Amino acid sequence: MSMLEQVLVGGQWCASLDAQAGFRAEDPVRAEAIGPTFPISGAADVEAAMRAAIDVADALSAAPPTQIADFLERYAAAIEADADRLVALAHAETALPVEPRLRTVELPRTSNQLRLAAKAVREYAWTDPVIDTQGGLRAHRAPLSKPVLVFGPNNFPFAFNAIAGSDFASAIAARNPVIAKAHPSHPATSQRLAQLAHAALLEAGLPATAVQMLYHFDNALGLAWAGDSRLGAIGFTGSRAGGLALKAAADKVGVPIYAELSSVNPVFLLPGALAERGDALAQEFFTSCTMGSGQFCTNPGIVIVPKGEQGDAFVGATTQLFAKAEPKVLFSRGVQQNLARAIAGLCAAGAELLVGGNAGEGYRFQPTLLGVDGEVFLAHAESLQAEAFGPVSLIVRAEDLTAMQRIAASFEGNLTGTIYRPADGSDDASWQAIAPILRNKIGRLIANKMPTGVAVSAAMNHGGPYPSTSHPGFTAVGMPAAIRRFTALHSYDNVPEALLPQELRNRNPGAVQRMVDGRWTDGDLA
Repeated sequence: MSMLEQVLVGGQWCASLDAQAGFRAEDPVRAEAIGPTFPISGAADVEAAMRAAIDVADALSAAPPTQIADFLERYAAAIEADADRLVALAHAETALPVEPRLRTVELPRTSNQLRLAAKAVREYAWTDPVIDTQGGLRAHRAPLSKPVLVFGPNNFPFAFNAIAGSDFASAIAARNPVIAKAHPSHPATSQRLAQLAHAALLEAGLPATAVQMLYHFDNALGLAWAGDSRLGAIGFTGSRAGGLALKAAADKVGVPIYAELSSVNPVFLLPGALAERGDALAQEFFTSCTMGSGQFCTNPGIVIVPKGEQGDAFVGATTQLFAKAEPKVLFSRGVQQNLARAIAGLCAAGAELLVGGNAGEGYRFQPTLLGVDGEVFLAHAESLQAEAFGPVSLIVRAEDLTAMQRIAASFEGNLTGTIYRPADGSDDASWQAIAPILRNKIGRLIANKMPTGVAVSAAMNHGGPYPSTSHPGFTAVGMPAAIRRFTALHSYDNVPEALLPQELRNRNPGAVQRMVDGRWTDGDLA
């Protein structure tokens, strides 16, 4: 076996303690191994990282907020300064386009996310402080004082990377040590990010063991680690099967897990919208479904279209667009194989293959469109709303508004739900009939645009009811809300002013005070 790359454990880059095997990244275009060999860690690496994180947890909890913010800002600047190298690595390992996806969109989003986390730290915004002077009570959110384990996904080498993405930024902003489990689809990209993070950590004067990273370990070891009560929390983005297995292990010992699992993101096209701009909607849907080879958690996986002439025209136009499209490159052989199985499952449940359905050279796959009658969908709703991760979507033909309502009611929890309406408001009654049903099934309700894309905003909810995520009350994107996942609620009763945390010291005697958008406001407990 060739020389293995080093892991980041115990505050330094060092050889794996017990790796018995290694792996290499793959070029998805040619389906060939590329780059150096990275270690598949065993129990010794995991335990070493765990002990090092535990040892530093209290010191990191006590670190000044300005020091944490300084690290996040330094790291953001380092990522931007190293953009050429990072983009080249990510492109080689994922085949995602350099422009605009990696350089212009995802890398700036990642550095911006880190800076927004730093801003929330400087303003104490994530701590949600409340001061009840009359009652002698104070409350705020505080660090967990335990390690946070972050699992990164395959589809965002920067913005959701375990060592740079939203979960990472959120957990470290809350002053928790982070152990990152990189995704094997982009190990060299993760390695370079970890090098930049480690250097920024030392420059900021924070404990060297506050950030650690392992590249890979087997599933059994991952499940055992998720069931370790010494963890404070887990952040996970990935498959439903993997996330639920980790959740079952974590639940047994009371470790909170914030997992993004799967979503088909239903899109309802009302008749007036199709009459107004049907061809444009077909193009918009096709673009959204195939963007990034369909490997987005917000991909429009199911589109509900009314029966009739306008619906027929939309299906015809969309089918032509899919038929003319070149096969899209997927991240890995596993993604390609899983996608083929998912399509076969949809067809077995009653869907008709309209176009596509075949794998291509390397890890390519044809953009694929399926169709099903609304009544068939309702009869097999559970099977027909299974996620197909790739450039695939299912068109459901609904008889009328009542059928659309029934279809909306049949959905599991999703990240998003979209309704297209005409500009003249002629379908607003239909909107009002569908939206309340859909609203309870999703995290983000969208009007007149496809769901692909998630803005980094304090008002964003990138979450939703189970099984899109493991908890409907939190978001994986948007500061300061995303930070609050990795916190504990602390209350102080009759504690002298001088002994309270800084953000809980009195500012207006006699009032109940809360911090909103970084500013103190007065209000009552009612």
